[in-house]
Amino acid sequence: MKAVVATDYGLPEQYEVAEVPVPRPGPGQMQVRIAAASVNPADVKLPSGEFDFAGTVTDLGEGVNSYAVGDEVFGTAVPRVLRAMAGTRPSLGTGAMAEYAVVEADTPLIAHRPAALAAPDAAALATAGQAALATARAANVRPGERVLLVGATGGVGTALLPLLAAAQAHVIATASDADGDAETVRTLGAADVIEYQESDYPADVDVAINVVLPGDRLSAVAKALRPGGRLLTITFPITTPDMLGRDDVELRFILDMDAELASMHDVAEAGARGELRATIARRYSLDEGPQACADFVRRHTLGKRVVVV
Repeated sequence: MKAVVATDYGLPEQYEVAEVPVPRPGPGQMQVRIAAASVNPADVKLPSGEFDFAGTVTDLGEGVNSYAVGDEVFGTAVPRVLRAMAGTRPSLGTGAMAEYAVVEADTPLIAHRPAALAAPDAAALATAGQAALATARAANVRPGERVLLVGATGGVGTALLPLLAAAQAHVIATASDADGDAETVRTLGAADVIEYQESDYPADVDVAINVVLPGDRLSAVAKALRPGGRLLTITFPITTPDMLGRDDVELRFILDMDAELASMHDVAEAGARGELRATIARRYSLDEGPQACADFVRRHTLGKRVVVV
């Protein structure tokens, strides 16, 4: 089968499409014929296979009862090298930017794909949509609260914005008119759009959500909060109170690998209802997979880049 491979550590321009053996499922696993896969930041930092996929079950290992050959599925399957951070019921896989992948079946981060959610949209929403839904639920935004969203134009940000708007929050989103993104984030639910500079951050917001800045660079985001405000972040390194320079705000790091806040089944339902929306910047063929990874690094991305197989 064809797959995007990294033969050594290096830049995404060094990735290539190669013929590799079709992976076979073992006990508790299933083989999936990939329809679409999307690119995440870790895919270019850890060149061992893309995480998010949508496809059709083509073979089952012993003991798999929740799925059948022919089922449409989607979700997140991280490389086995990341087993330590993959939760108690890990979603592991052989790499989704390929014609076939083998994934664990018994995990809350893989689910049946509803017919109302197209395969490219499902692939785009697997990690980003699950993170957005988990973050929205953890934030528990109330009507009228002022929310600063830092990183509104990325995969998570574009999925999270409509959820915050549906909760009747007043969302202040970072985006650039120069990139042409400001109008898009307004369409997704932002009440106000500001530039990325820290000097543009508002004051006295109730909630600040960071989905892009490194976790040790959030002191300016914390300054935007009123006393007693809430700061939620999804990025590494894990933010600690001493990094913020203040101890009068609530801090929460969101990494929902055990799907305690949002499962892939929840993503499927929210996507089918139109509550979670995929913003796809560009679609690539599998042969263009290395280019998709390179573009993710080298070019500004609004939403997600998806490889359609």
